[in-house]
Amino acid sequence: MELDVPRLDDLQLRGKRVLVRVDFNVPVDEKGAITDDTRIRASLPTIAEIIAKGGKPVLLSHFGRPKGKVVESMRLTAAGKRLAELLKTPVQKAGECLLLENLRFHPEEEANDPVFAKALALSGDLFVNDAFGSSHRDHASVCGIARLLPSAAGRLMEKEIAAFRRVLVEPAQPFLAILGGAKVSDKLKVVDHLLEKVNAILVGGGMAYTFLKAQDHRVGKSLVQEDQIDLVLKSLMKAERMGIPILLPEDHVCATAFAENSKPIPSGVDIDDALLGLDIGPKTAATYRRKILEAKTVVWNGPMGVFEWPSFRAGTDAVAHAVADCPGYTVVGGGDSVAAVERAQLTSRIKRAPCSPASRSSCASAPDPANSLVSQLQSATADTACPSCKNARSSSRLRSSPATSRASARRSRARKRPARTGSTST
Repeated sequence: MELDVPRLDDLQLRGKRVLVRVDFNVPVDEKGAITDDTRIRASLPTIAEIIAKGGKPVLLSHFGRPKGKVVESMRLTAAGKRLAELLKTPVQKAGECLLLENLRFHPEEEANDPVFAKALALSGDLFVNDAFGSSHRDHASVCGIARLLPSAAGRLMEKEIAAFRRVLVEPAQPFLAILGGAKVSDKLKVVDHLLEKVNAILVGGGMAYTFLKAQDHRVGKSLVQEDQIDLVLKSLMKAERMGIPILLPEDHVCATAFAENSKPIPSGVDIDDALLGLDIGPKTAATYRRKILEAKTVVWNGPMGVFEWPSFRAGTDAVAHAVADCPGYTVVGGGDSVAAVERAQLTSRIKRAPCSPASRSSCASAPDPANSLVSQLQSATADTACPSCKNARSSSRLRSSPATSRASARRSRARKRPARTGSTST
């Protein structure tokens, strides 16, 4: 697999305007004050090096989801002020370092409009992509400019690519992926790509209930994407053919309503009609911990439940501690997963946490899935224009689980079931 891309050293920076795609989508409080400047700090080596080598950085970023309109609360003013403090140099509309306004105020950005991309490119002589957390998006500032100007990866991107090599090129075996989050539709392509690489997949969060319903389990009022059941069954069948276990929750922590103050109610694998699953249960957490500790490479993306609420946080915390305790190479990606690790004060024990602090929000032309390392894995295995987008495969196996063995016996009935709609999300 090829992960070599042009680097900052390959560009002649002196006297050039350098468009730099950064990721300043930082978390803010209700007053708009930045609560975590990790992403801004992560951009400093690239920006400072461009300035030191005689270039003029012109910074491009998005912030939030303004949906193509100007939203006053989503201006980059606070990010520019913090960057100026860290650089100890003015960051202005003109000057030594220039920060353009929120790219997503323009609908053409997310549409990768070629005219908009060309207009951006006219502001620079060179292009540097240092926005790892946005590089799976086929947006004008990510892919469009890269097709028009001499381009290279920034220093942060280099570090993330180095982490990719350890995960995608020659990962230590066994290789385990942990997937969570709300919607299975965001992760099915990821699952299919990961089956070519990993030795097992652990599933939690809201997406698990579509998997469970596909296997004829009762899921109560839990989130189910009925239109994804056939695709889930195909993924389960593919995993079964390949001998890759997909482990699903054996028990749950449920509630009668999707509310923070709801009383947590334990449940076995089948959930009563009046309940909805909001977290994995203790038996599942223990099983997942054993599997994680057996692995030598672990990639985790997505919480196991509604971890923002204390009553439904235990499963995500258990996985976070297991990943931290794993002696192998561990990578955590995605705002929610990184937020969970940070909240549990475990960041220093994770081998690699891509720069994506608690924010909700190489060119790879992928769909628009969750902003996460696993989204990057999906993009990195797709056939795109990015020089790093090639396939890799891993071979050894973790111990098997019965989770996929039920799929064959149940898939015919599942296809014939009338559609029913779940009512909540995790």
